[in-house]
Amino acid sequence: MAAYKQLFLKELKARYKQLYDAVQPIPYIRDRLYCVDRVFVEGGIEYLAESWIPLGSYHFVFREARIQSNRRFLIGEPGYGKSTLTLQYAYDWCNSVQESYLKNVEILILLRLRQLGGVTSIYTAIKRFLLSSRSQLTEHDIASIIHSSKSVLVILDGFDEYPDEDTLPLSDIMKMIMTPVFHQFEVFLTTRYLPKQFAPETKRLKLIGFDDRARDEYIRKAVVGDNVVAANRIKQRLQENPILGDLCQVPLFFVMFAHMSHENKDFQTFKTVTSFFQYMIKCFHSHMTNKMDDTNVQRYHMFEKEHIELDKVAFEGLSKQNQQIVWKKHELIEKLGQDFYDQYIRIGILVEEEVIDTYRFGSASTERYQREVRFYHKVFCEWYAAHHVAKYSIALDDSTKLKEALRYMDPSDLQYCYRFACGLDPKAAGTIIECVKQHQGGDKFAVLCILERGGRVEDILGTVNDLCRKTIQLKKGKSTLLHRSTVQLLEIASSHNVSGILFNLIFDKITQKLINILFAMELLEVTTGNRGFQRPKFPQYPQNSLPKYKIACNRTINKNDDCYLGLKIHSEIH
Repeated sequence: MAAYKQLFLKELKARYKQLYDAVQPIPYIRDRLYCVDRVFVEGGIEYLAESWIPLGSYHFVFREARIQSNRRFLIGEPGYGKSTLTLQYAYDWCNSVQESYLKNVEILILLRLRQLGGVTSIYTAIKRFLLSSRSQLTEHDIASIIHSSKSVLVILDGFDEYPDEDTLPLSDIMKMIMTPVFHQFEVFLTTRYLPKQFAPETKRLKLIGFDDRARDEYIRKAVVGDNVVAANRIKQRLQENPILGDLCQVPLFFVMFAHMSHENKDFQTFKTVTSFFQYMIKCFHSHMTNKMDDTNVQRYHMFEKEHIELDKVAFEGLSKQNQQIVWKKHELIEKLGQDFYDQYIRIGILVEEEVIDTYRFGSASTERYQREVRFYHKVFCEWYAAHHVAKYSIALDDSTKLKEALRYMDPSDLQYCYRFACGLDPKAAGTIIECVKQHQGGDKFAVLCILERGGRVEDILGTVNDLCRKTIQLKKGKSTLLHRSTVQLLEIASSHNVSGILFNLIFDKITQKLINILFAMELLEVTTGNRGFQRPKFPQYPQNSLPKYKIACNRTINKNDDCYLGLKIHSEIH
């Protein structure tokens, strides 16, 4: 058994090395792969106790006393680095990183759940996806090795892409999530959303994106090294593009922004998110055409400009009640055509992945490998769907009918689709803007859509002034769309030195989470001198990176009261 165990560990580590040595920051540059440890930067992590509390480091996920459990779920939006974090854990385990909890874990199992459709046994999944195709180990050997080990950590990456959540009988994966079965394993699951049912002892964490510190570290670590001038140039370009602030909180898009702004001398200032995405899509295509013979370039340019069928596929996927973001390869080729499909795979906008498909004939079944296809990131799906939405809105020319047609396309989940559609075709924007106003928080989001349509901040500053003089409520129960739209409007006001604005931010009560929200906005410095309020401890910011607005409490607060806190924000630019 000892020899088998050593072979098992050797094969696991070989597979994990293949994965963590193939991180690709820019998808269209296929020949530039990095080890995850070279590019990994910690974004913000919080854990849920009585409220969401910051966690100092990803190393503390398995050490923090208040989240001790053998079931932990990490929630994060697309592009926030969930999969990258799992690869960093694999690196730490394989290389026995000294400060890592994983150096004491005997066996690490890392599975990508989107690959496991039809695979009911975890031992089958391990053999098929983690071990060598020529491995001598059987599923029985794997089970024996794992159950005789002192400590086993199972990392399940991407539950939101797991195809068998509702399949009966329950797979081993679902048993780990929902029941005490496999209680001897520690399970760490990443997902966009929580499973419908899960074990009561489960502890929750979430990723909250990149702040200034994380962005600075990534620029230094993965892009420019010790070149201070180049680093400052990238940061200056981000400051020149305030409309990208929300997008660049998403680590995936900040990474692409940082590399593109560093490598492209003609990198421009963008007035809209749409114009930035157009530029990025152009980079995908031009990188490929620069390597081609002149005889083939014309056909590639045609596919770059003409993508009606892909637009339709993306729209149909996002407009369903249960979104479809993965397609079978042969079905997609039938819709798009082989040449078009091949081009979008080569440039990295579409990505193939091998999965197991199970075919059942009565009581018998057979399994085979097949390829599924997805967009590199969901926002790319939103980009192509937006082309269809724009045409659809022009055809309907009625905001009420459009809202009904897009009833499953929630702007809080698909805000970029709506914003792209307004930026792609100003003729469609009027109907779309009236449509989004009918949603909770729609007035503020509509301002961002207006900005996409015209591309001139000056056109919306009056509206920003009017909205910001009203009471802004950031409280539990309010929509995510309202929160994000409010923050982006504040960023626009800040970047254009808007004066004379008085905001009233109303929160449920003073909590550490409130403080975190304020700092996450990267606009705020909190000051208070009122009795009845204990001054919180704030992070120390370098003098040259102080936030731009000061906030003062305007009433006495009893910390034990479930009361409102009025905070007046004056436009005092430092």
